[in-house]
Amino acid sequence: MNRIVFVTGATAGFGWAIAHRMVQDGYRVIATGRRRERLEALQKELGPALLPYPLDVTDAEAVAQLPDALPEGWREVEILVNNAGLALGLEPAYQARLEDWDRMVATNITGLLHVTHALLPGMVARDRGHIVNLGSVAGTYPYSGGHVYGATKAFVQQFSLNLRADLIGTGVRVTNLEPGLVGGTEFSLVRFGGDAERAQSVYAGTVPLTPEDIAEAVAWVVGLPAHVNVNRMEIMPTCQAPTRIGVKRRE
Repeated sequence: MNRIVFVTGATAGFGWAIAHRMVQDGYRVIATGRRRERLEALQKELGPALLPYPLDVTDAEAVAQLPDALPEGWREVEILVNNAGLALGLEPAYQARLEDWDRMVATNITGLLHVTHALLPGMVARDRGHIVNLGSVAGTYPYSGGHVYGATKAFVQQFSLNLRADLIGTGVRVTNLEPGLVGGTEFSLVRFGGDAERAQSVYAGTVPLTPEDIAEAVAWVVGLPAHVNVNRMEIMPTCQAPTRIGVKRRE
């Protein structure tokens, strides 16, 4: 197949699973992330079809240089998976730390924008490509403590739709994947500052989605015929569903 996939946040979780699935399906994968040793371990496991490329999506200068900085033979990125992102804290907005808000915006919004801006012109010039953004059901359904995280994912949802509007008539597709409860990642561990017990409690008594489920969704949308564009895909485990709007009743 020899098509090139660029995956951000590939050192764990969704990105790790997506890299595995894409190589399995015959793609060549540029796996990016901040932890070089994890990327090198991924390459040892998956072989020459994977290029480890240490990158922090919040480093604007490094991201801007991508089109020329990628090695020869790896520059024609056809599929971009904007997966890098995080949630920090679950306190109500009036108790949240401003630095946590800034970091979520820098990664989930600005980092995604910069990587897209760097790689999209090449896709348009070649008249083929697919941008897969990892959003969240938090971008649609609010929950207590989800304030800025949910807002960043709402941005990703709307940016994806507007980006697709700009690309009408080109061969470039855009999809926003919106997972619900997913276990087997570092998401909750990062959100709760390394508190493993609290992170594990999020999934107690549930059968959540897995990173492999999300990789399967990515594989499906990018594998559709070139004239088919999936705008949004909302994915929840059967133990989760949208519920009624919250009401606080006084005693």
